[in-house]
Amino acid sequence: MSNAVPVQLSAKDFKSDQEVRWCPGCGDYAILAAMQTFLPELGIPRERTVFVSGIGCSSRFPYYLNTYGMHSIHGRAPAIATGLSVSRPDLTVWVVTGDGDALSIGGNHLIHALRRNVNIKILLFNNKIYGLTKGQYSPTSEIGKVTKSTPTGSSDAPFNPISLALGAEASFVARTIDSDRKHLQSVLRQAAEHQGSAFVEIYQNCNIFNDGAFEVLKDPETRDAYLIRLEHGQPITFGKDDSHVVTHPAGSFGLAVGEAGKVDASEVLTHDAHAEDPAYAFALSRLAGPDLRHTPVGVFRSVRRPSYDELVRNQLDAAKAKAGEPEADLAALLNSGDTWTIL
Repeated sequence: MSNAVPVQLSAKDFKSDQEVRWCPGCGDYAILAAMQTFLPELGIPRERTVFVSGIGCSSRFPYYLNTYGMHSIHGRAPAIATGLSVSRPDLTVWVVTGDGDALSIGGNHLIHALRRNVNIKILLFNNKIYGLTKGQYSPTSEIGKVTKSTPTGSSDAPFNPISLALGAEASFVARTIDSDRKHLQSVLRQAAEHQGSAFVEIYQNCNIFNDGAFEVLKDPETRDAYLIRLEHGQPITFGKDDSHVVTHPAGSFGLAVGEAGKVDASEVLTHDAHAEDPAYAFALSRLAGPDLRHTPVGVFRSVRRPSYDELVRNQLDAAKAKAGEPEADLAALLNSGDTWTIL
């Protein structure tokens, strides 16, 4: 979060003069509206807010927000955002990316930003397809997915973005859904308040090339049986009238789902988003099957550890103090230690 003096803003202040150009019905509209409504809550001046994106449908975000922003290059948004965050601690830096942009060409940039715990907020719009390039399979598409680039079905096993983020030791990891504005804004609020890297996967519908990919999580007839809503400090229950629970069976490394009436109350897990060991959150991330049954949403992990920005600035302060001057002499620095003269 920025240390700027809070200012009074409205959603209208964050709407740019650019025509919003996504396909009619795209889930990106819902995410944009939620973000424009949410940002005023932070009380941060627009000139202290930056959105950095890569390439893809989601990466048009900076055009539509009346803040500073950069539409950068494919997969490299976390690297650019890292430079901004380290050099300008007064800024609030967001990264907007997609499953193709972040998990294919941008994979290394993503995991290292999370590993370093850079103070940036990464929003990954996951629609399980390449939308901008017209419907090829992506790193999150399911096995057997028939697309223009896989006419007989994909042979690739998909990434689980939440598992990937937790494996990279991300200090804040969450998942939400484009059409659930209340839940989406709640997760965004918690991500904004987090000091360090915050990774938020947003299930987002591409109604042109992968329509209905998450419909079972949205349809009132099915969502209660499929969705597991995580709340820190609360028992993990779901289904109509909390008919099902999540447990940790004795002798098992993972978690399991059971019927509430057949499980002792003492065996029902209480969600602990602040657990230091990511193994528990990782086990939660593995609950959902290929059909999306038992999909957790909410904050999987939120822990405090020094951010990359803090550590780098501490190093700079220590180096300046050691030099004995507010600003060390650059020429002296370049000629210190081992140097060579090339003839």
